[in-house]
Amino acid sequence: MAKGTPATLALERANEPFTLHEYVYDPDADRIGLQAADALGIEPARLLKTLMVEAGGKPAVAIIASDRTVSLKKLAAAAKVKEAAMMAPAAAERITGYHVGGISPLGQKKRVPAFLDAAAMAHATVLVNGGRRGLQIELAPARLAALTGAQVVDLEHAPG
Repeated sequence: MAKGTPATLALERANEPFTLHEYVYDPDADRIGLQAADALGIEPARLLKTLMVEAGGKPAVAIIASDRTVSLKKLAAAAKVKEAAMMAPAAAERITGYHVGGISPLGQKKRVPAFLDAAAMAHATVLVNGGRRGLQIELAPARLAALTGAQVVDLEHAPG
């Protein structure tokens, strides 16, 4: 088994069942989440990306399928703030304790408000980053929401 990460350790402490999936991480991929889904042979809708954002100037996490785009407007509305923006990579690493490309919504250094895209709930299980590049954790989306304290909301950016 892979060396424990804060994410896997948090799940073990909570006696939460999960499955680990390792793959070859491609740092040059245009879209890391899509590359991970392809490498693991799963549909991109089940592999969720962890996006660190600033909602009303405060850190938060958005969790959405790797093939979807987050609507910062919808995220701001869910957070009950005027605006939301993507967080700078250095700030995301400092707040989470993880490196970009390996940021998990689980086991972050500081717990921040979390928002899970409602589409994730349609799947029996989803995968999220396991806390390092090339590692994914599979678990039920309802458990992911409970463990992160996430609000389940529509986060998808509508095209057009």
